[in-house]
Amino acid sequence: MTENQDKKIYTVYIISDGTGETASTMVRAALVQYHQFDLNIVRCKNVRTEPQVDHLMEDILRKRGLIVFTVVSEAMRRKITSTALSKGIPVVDLMGPLLNVLDTYLGSAPSGHTAGILRAVDERYFKRIEAIEFTVKHDDGKILTDLAMADIILLGISRTSKTPLSVFLSHKGWKVANIPLVVGAPLPPELQKVDQRKIVGLIIDADSLVRIRRKRLEKFGQDPGGEYASMTHIHQEIEFAKNLYKQNKRWPIFDVTDRALEETAAEIVRVVASRMDLKQEVLL
Repeated sequence: MTENQDKKIYTVYIISDGTGETASTMVRAALVQYHQFDLNIVRCKNVRTEPQVDHLMEDILRKRGLIVFTVVSEAMRRKITSTALSKGIPVVDLMGPLLNVLDTYLGSAPSGHTAGILRAVDERYFKRIEAIEFTVKHDDGKILTDLAMADIILLGISRTSKTPLSVFLSHKGWKVANIPLVVGAPLPPELQKVDQRKIVGLIIDADSLVRIRRKRLEKFGQDPGGEYASMTHIHQEIEFAKNLYKQNKRWPIFDVTDRALEETAAEIVRVVASRMDLKQEVLL
């Protein structure tokens, strides 16, 4: 026999009423101390009924495994522990002792223990991260091939708060793409292929835009007297944008002049969510 054939494989079963991520993280951290052993981890998710426990115990007993579990229901914790001990299976309750101490310290939670709460929080977190990553990739028209995946598409000439609005909305879980409008340049054909209810046009007062652009140029040590910040050119850009919006009357238009970012973002969400029949996120 080879050395690998002689080596015993140990199996740790993680039982959870949610994803098992908490227990998995703790087990893997502990197993760093036992790198000389051949260890296998089996994660058993969404275990919330006694028949599920009985079914799992037979397999665990057959493979002589160890159980580590995170379950919030007191009845289910008792079931797992008593069943495991009756079969001679070593068992560790990671959540129970902490919950018991917290119940005593807090006088017990009036709502009781609810399985899956952490998972719901995790899902919201990962949704936000996904939205942020999508929004960064789709800033300033960088990527147009998958616009259909966007929740909101912002259009506007330069310095109409497209990027700040996009980033703010992405932190609330909205996937946002923003596309610049350039005088004389046609709209990307990809826009015609997406749900027009997602598209929002941004507009701004000419005087405000002149100030914003000149400050930006001065900040980077550039000449504020060039075409980019000239009133004549800005009027041309604004008229160009307005004409495009008139040709696409399904797009709601938002004037960002002297408006707080949060205010504009909340209004955009309200309008787009109502048009798409989506659940609105709570904007602070």
